[in-house]
Amino acid sequence: MHASGYRKLGKTTPQRKALLRNQVTNLLYHGKIKTTETRAKEVRRIAEKLITIAVKEKDNFEEVEVTAKVAKKDASGKRVKEVVNGKKVTVYDEVKKTVKKDKPSRLAARRQLLAYLYPVTEVPADGKKVRSLSKEVDMAEKMFDEVAPKFVGRNGGYTRIVKLGARKGDGAMEVFIELV
Repeated sequence: MHASGYRKLGKTTPQRKALLRNQVTNLLYHGKIKTTETRAKEVRRIAEKLITIAVKEKDNFEEVEVTAKVAKKDASGKRVKEVVNGKKVTVYDEVKKTVKKDKPSRLAARRQLLAYLYPVTEVPADGKKVRSLSKEVDMAEKMFDEVAPKFVGRNGGYTRIVKLGARKGDGAMEVFIELV
């Protein structure tokens, strides 16, 4: 083994970074991915670090009550307008809602996660109305709310690598890497 701190995976730096970001994002989003053993070991290093960040900061927020202006809508979902000094103006209701406000260190953690993870767009499974029904998944939020709670009280070792055997074409060892 050489002294470098990571595997090059036979790719140029930008390719390798993209590949790893992709695989790490998919692993955290789906909970499990199939890849080659060497890649899985590199993905594991990064994924574990990101999970650690999420676990540390997951409860570090305050509930804050904010007053939001929400456009008043009529029965058919159209915005209600009224005429003020000859101009049509949308009518707003004041709505109180509770939001989670990140404390500074959690905001920093959120930004660290988002800096690495790719944006994930959820597409409807049946493939119908893809444009209108697709929604952005807030990966940082998912990390804090869904992934991190599973790993509280666990120090590292958040992923498991299961060998599947050699790949037909090139004999590369294939594995599943999954969140434990």
